Amino acid sequence: MGEKRAYKPRKPGGGRKKLKPEYDAGKNLKDQMDAAVALYNSEMSLQAIGEELGLNPIKVRKLLITADVYESEMAEKVRDTFEEYRETQNYKEAILSTANALQLSKSSVTSYLPYKKGVYFPSTAEKEIISVGAERQQRYRTMKRWRADPTEENFWGVVVAYAGVKFKTYSGLSFSYEVRKGRNGEYTKELWIDRREKSKSLAYSSVLLALKNIKKVGEVVDRPKALGDIRGVTYIYGMFYRFGLIDVPDDAKEKMKRVNSSHIKVPGTVNTI
Repeated sequence: MGEKRAYKPRKPGGGRKKLKPEYDAGKNLKDQMDAAVALYNSEMSLQAIGEELGLNPIKVRKLLITADVYESEMAEKVRDTFEEYRETQNYKEAILSTANALQLSKSSVTSYLPYKKGVYFPSTAEKEIISVGAERQQRYRTMKRWRADPTEENFWGVVVAYAGVKFKTYSGLSFSYEVRKGRNGEYTKELWIDRREKSKSLAYSSVLLALKNIKKVGEVVDRPKALGDIRGVTYIYGMFYRFGLIDVPDDAKEKMKRVNSSHIKVPGTVNTI
């Protein structure tokens, strides 16, 4: 056996850097909780609060339980039973024991207990307030929603969810895009391609036009122009490959592979939009 290497103490501030340093689960939880409590105190129902905050009523209830302002016979029973088991079991075991004792599902039990970590955010939440993992889930959900119901509106959701993600063109040039909001607070149907110092605009209508030219999802598209003589098709080609809508020739894969590791395969055709 070789010699052990000498231990080197970690430098202050060392270690792995956070991918999203601006993400603060505790602050997000508190903000959501404060908003829910304010609405609850104004005698709004859980359903109405949920609609106002864009949250499921069950999650609203969990926020209010975390804030210690919600009371019900079931909530009290779950809490007391859980705390009793928690004295001798770890968290997961106590959840399971409580579920068995009260003949509830594990998800029902956890819905009556306070949040331990950060709060859930809906698929439409701004990216600045959600974690990297939640961003990936958001992209997955939007693609799944479009796959189940391939409308222009749902595909726009996919485009918005992938804003800021790194793509590569057919020739291997890296780029990303952003979608901006207008004065009315709504997203404009325009993508701003950011490859170097300058940004170029790409109309969403051009993206839809290229989408309609895909004969079958997952088939090889030899080159960008095969999607049509469309302005910005070079970028659209890279987007569609990352989305999992098209495949590309082997020589192009070699140049585009670094951003291909997590694209989503979507079976079926897309000419229904």
